[in-house]
Amino acid sequence: MFESVQKQAAALARDGLAVRRLVASCRSVLTSRGEGAGVSLAKATLDLYRGLDRKEQQRFFAALLAEFSPDPKQVLVAAQAYAAEASAANLARLSAVAEPPRQELLRRLNRAPGGTAAILRMRERILELKRDFRELEAVDADFRHLLASWFNPGFLQIVRVDWHTPAYLLEQIIVHEAVHEIQGWNDLRRRLDTDGRCYAFFHPALPDEPLIFVEVALMDRIAEAVPPLLDAQSASKDPSRANTAVFYSISNCQPALRGVPLGNFLIKKVVDVLSQELPRLKVFCTLSPIPGFAAWLAPLLAAPEAESNKPLAQALKAVARQLNGSLASVAADVAGAAVRLESLKEPLTQLCATYLLHRGDGSEPAQDPVARFHLNNGARLERINWLADPSRKGLRESLGMMVNYLYLPSAIQTNHQKFVRGDIVASRRVRSLALGD
Repeated sequence: MFESVQKQAAALARDGLAVRRLVASCRSVLTSRGEGAGVSLAKATLDLYRGLDRKEQQRFFAALLAEFSPDPKQVLVAAQAYAAEASAANLARLSAVAEPPRQELLRRLNRAPGGTAAILRMRERILELKRDFRELEAVDADFRHLLASWFNPGFLQIVRVDWHTPAYLLEQIIVHEAVHEIQGWNDLRRRLDTDGRCYAFFHPALPDEPLIFVEVALMDRIAEAVPPLLDAQSASKDPSRANTAVFYSISNCQPALRGVPLGNFLIKKVVDVLSQELPRLKVFCTLSPIPGFAAWLAPLLAAPEAESNKPLAQALKAVARQLNGSLASVAADVAGAAVRLESLKEPLTQLCATYLLHRGDGSEPAQDPVARFHLNNGARLERINWLADPSRKGLRESLGMMVNYLYLPSAIQTNHQKFVRGDIVASRRVRSLALGD
């Protein structure tokens, strides 16, 4: 596992002057005494890191793994002592020696001005490097552990973003929108009109950077399609008359916080805020993409006769014949997609329900990542909407279909517990569509 790290360490010893200086500075940070000196050293250390090129960053993280990990011998001795006598003192000693020194290093670096932002940028780079250097998972685990603590939702501030929000923050909303691209300022202004809401989480250390945001439409019904929802020319409606809040987009602004659960807390917090602001709201739901459906369907269409589930095989054969076994051609012809798919509405909807209600390799209760998010968050899979997103992206990912997940405040905790036990909570309507033997 550590072979590539050892090679990088050898390269570091040979020609990594900048990285050696940084590693030495990290050691000074860990051994420093006095708050003022520690902050000054932390700032200087972060400045050294910012001066590294991408290759040197890779070597630095290899050094964090090789030189700032727990001492196995000390861990073994402490573990044996605790096994022999399970005292509080022995447990404290074991915890102290088992914690990687790089965790304390990161805590001290975080004290420097701009330290939190710098550590986030570090983790972004680690996530990139992990694609080729899986051994850095141990280093990433330490970053993730600390960030989950520092970005605990209890420390975060929820802020409503509206048209009067400073322009530099509105620009970040446009840039980071990940579900339905914002087509300029007019589009954004309509989304933030009186019958729309946008809420974001902010951290005190990053007051000018939203962490994650959710967009909501206030309506008199559950939304069935994206185009009417995002029509920039449509007239706004009186929000006080709305009875339904539709969550149609949630976007992360900080890639470095991957694996830190923020979205579920944000949705639940927004439900509370909206309930207090608009007491007429009784229905809280989503209009959500199904990003994994086409990827799941494509290999099945290539060999429908191999499927032992007869109803499923029949539906696959019908779709394969009509589309000549190719899903890519549907997204390539956005204008003609609706006509081409119309005759396949029934089998495709059934296949989609089957996908959403059945686990994949057995490791997850739900195959689709968006489904896992909402079901784990306590929502119910309520309805599948035909051609709800006829954009190229929507056709490519799910042949235009989208899902409503329903958040019933009184059932959120129960639904979450069911999902944790492996059950998918879904309406009778969706269950009736799934194909079985």
